[in-house]
Amino acid sequence: MAVIATGHREDALDIVQDAMTKLVQKYAGRGADEWGPLFHRILQTTIRDWYRRSKLRNGLRHFFFSSDETAEENPIDTLPDNQQATPEEMMDSGQDMKAIEQALAQLSLRQQQVFLLRAWEGMDVKQTAKAMSCSEGSVKTHYSRAIQALRSSLQGYDHE
Repeated sequence: MAVIATGHREDALDIVQDAMTKLVQKYAGRGADEWGPLFHRILQTTIRDWYRRSKLRNGLRHFFFSSDETAEENPIDTLPDNQQATPEEMMDSGQDMKAIEQALAQLSLRQQQVFLLRAWEGMDVKQTAKAMSCSEGSVKTHYSRAIQALRSSLQGYDHE
């Protein structure tokens, strides 16, 4: 969820780590049945905080640096990948994920959150509402709109 929301794996890992730390610090005494919704509520808040900080940071970066100075190639990206999949399988899988990620990126943040909590995390409407600090009706509305938007975005995508 955090990777899709941020678009950066490293930032997402930091966000998840922060959310887990906050959960342990503040809610260790709660029952295990409450941890899932609490964690997702903390995660959503942490993602929103990241968006706010990112907007400020990117504004300052753009002000102080030209685009050439901020773009650096990561040497880790040039290392060979030793996965067992064939190149064709990796390409197909990568294209599938790219299409899904692009479709998810077009959703509003709230629609992304609802869709990921419901469809990927398997939460019901009540749990999702609790995790997102909103009403169950709001969850249903955002989920419905997310499904419609995803179907529309992925309608022309035919992987075969």
